[in-house]
Amino acid sequence: MSIVVKKLVKKFDSQIAVNEISFEAKPGKILGFLGPNGAGKSTTMKMLTGYMKPTSGDAEICGKSILTDELAVKKLIGYLPENTPLYNEMYIREFLNFVGETYQIPNLKNRVDDVIKKVGLTAEQHKKIGTLSKGYKQRVGLAQAIIHNPEVLILDEPTSGLDPNQLAEIRTLIKNLGREKTVIISTHIMQEVEALCDEVIIINKGNIVANETLQGLKEKNKTASLEEIFRNLTSD
Repeated sequence: MSIVVKKLVKKFDSQIAVNEISFEAKPGKILGFLGPNGAGKSTTMKMLTGYMKPTSGDAEICGKSILTDELAVKKLIGYLPENTPLYNEMYIREFLNFVGETYQIPNLKNRVDDVIKKVGLTAEQHKKIGTLSKGYKQRVGLAQAIIHNPEVLILDEPTSGLDPNQLAEIRTLIKNLGREKTVIISTHIMQEVEALCDEVIIINKGNIVANETLQGLKEKNKTASLEEIFRNLTSD
């Protein structure tokens, strides 16, 4: 259930967005993937999920290559992009049924019921997605990411737009999922990393500048402030 990234490169013309990065994300651990805007985080996630072809290098998701087993990889991954693409004219339950049908999920009604309860959408399940607040739309995005019970979760800013109560509930859900799945979270919020992550990668200008356990990173830099570490490693 691991992710193994091997010298992954992405170039846009002469610009190197991701520069030969290698790392591993393990099952039962939540990996925080951090970096300033434009560092290459979202580009890396798009390559891992098959939405963008790498210029060179490879990555394996549960032993399957993103280059040669693209369809199999997509079945193994649940992906929540930063700007969650949703069908605003569809109702929540209708949308989740639609997503579930694309994965040919057996006992789909029961699975939709379960996921709606898990992400805290029970009271809103018969509403149109377009009428929801940003926080509830984020929950729908998380629901579509986990509906097929994927081995790997890749979550780009998963707690964006949530109020403090919603935040606590979604943190608990992600922590529980992280016990049995491989989870990568990209976020700008250092408190989220502190609350959720076991291991941390910091990327800057397409290069990995830190790859440690959260505790190891603090000990190595002789500070308990992740924000200070982040600034020191990513400032020009």
